[in-house]
Amino acid sequence: MPRTTRPRLYLHIGEPKTGTTFVQEAIWENRARLASQGILLPGYSVEDHFRASRDLRGAQRMPSDPAPRWEGDWDVLIRQALLAPEAALISNELLVACRPNQADQAVRSLDSAEVHIIVTLRDIAHVLPAEWQEAVKWRDTVTWEDWLDEVVRTAPAADRRRQSWFWTMHGTLANLAMWSRHIPPDFVHVITLPQHGPTDALWARFASVIGIEPGSVDLPRERLNASLGLVEAEFLRRLNGALPAEIPEWFYTRDIRRVLVPDALRIRPEQARLVLPPSVEAWAREQSEVLVAGLRDSKYHIVGDLTDLLSEPGTSSYVSPAELPAYQLLDAAVQVASALVHRNYRDRYAADPQEQGSRGLRQRISGLEWAVLNGPLTRRRLRNASQFAAIRRLRVTIWRVLMHPRRQRRADRPGGTLRPSIGRPALPGSHPNARRSITIKLPSPRRSSPAEEISSEVVSQDDHS
Repeated sequence: MPRTTRPRLYLHIGEPKTGTTFVQEAIWENRARLASQGILLPGYSVEDHFRASRDLRGAQRMPSDPAPRWEGDWDVLIRQALLAPEAALISNELLVACRPNQADQAVRSLDSAEVHIIVTLRDIAHVLPAEWQEAVKWRDTVTWEDWLDEVVRTAPAADRRRQSWFWTMHGTLANLAMWSRHIPPDFVHVITLPQHGPTDALWARFASVIGIEPGSVDLPRERLNASLGLVEAEFLRRLNGALPAEIPEWFYTRDIRRVLVPDALRIRPEQARLVLPPSVEAWAREQSEVLVAGLRDSKYHIVGDLTDLLSEPGTSSYVSPAELPAYQLLDAAVQVASALVHRNYRDRYAADPQEQGSRGLRQRISGLEWAVLNGPLTRRRLRNASQFAAIRRLRVTIWRVLMHPRRQRRADRPGGTLRPSIGRPALPGSHPNARRSITIKLPSPRRSSPAEEISSEVVSQDDHS
């Protein structure tokens, strides 16, 4: 029977450091439950949304990058999304970095759907320290004060904002205007992140926008992309400066960002948090007031309280990261050295975990089907050939077979065979708390190579600089 209504398609475009990782963990851990309420997640994992974002934004791939090519991934993802009977959701915080022509391309490619834009926002006093720490986690060596000075200097220069990573991501009013040129303003949903209180409030606001019951999902119990402490961030910045230039970005991503940072630094006992220096507090307040006034005058759908975005004065004394005593940095170095030794031991001598329990016939058939149609070798070959339209159509057909909405709904029932994994499987030799790649827990014919396992977050220089 032909479709009589257009599907709704929600594009969650950012902003970074506003609870996006928490939201993404929530939706992927509850994929089947969202499907049962009419919300389809295209792709197999959060990695597919990330790769599609890179394709749309024209991100350059380094020659030494072991990840498969992402050319054509945006077309594949939206074709999958448009198969949704009711609604689909795409979420990647780097979509907000699109240029105007790329945002237009994204919206126009979804002409057959009712497109909604979702943006999550946080007060700038919390975003600034978080973004500097994120830059450090991407191998930056600039000091906190120098990084902050550049952000402040660039703020009033409209012609320079698009050359600044921070303002490209957090030039909120300009970005909303860019993405909403072909969308009714009431289809642009601005969700504020409460400054105080549990993250459940953010999820409740997000769920209300996409039309699902907030209490129907299991929320993540741990924060997989939590900010570093003051000492940890400064130690990592200095480590970045000492690393040889020959180490490629993809190796840094695998061994530092995705293993060392969450394993040795993030799980350390609670440390002092980085705050704005007093000299910048008034400027931050002014920036937040301008944003709130612009949003209040807009016709966008505001979800939450705009006062959540007003910058508040710091409640703790300011400590410059560059002036931390050496003994505190030494403590962080000891933790890192211990983690590296442990990682080396596990890589060399730890036995591979054995699959627990026996699987029934239906599960074995599903596993074989998955291995043939979407095993590591098949997936890599198809991705690397996706510049051809026929290959992109084939990938959509395979996804439709493996991830049909009705099949996802069945997976949420007792005994279902297609259930998303909780969290992301750790890299070989990494700590269980390390950031992991969300995949469907079905067997593959062979163990994935390190290159395949790290592909979800191998980001080139133009993705974060």
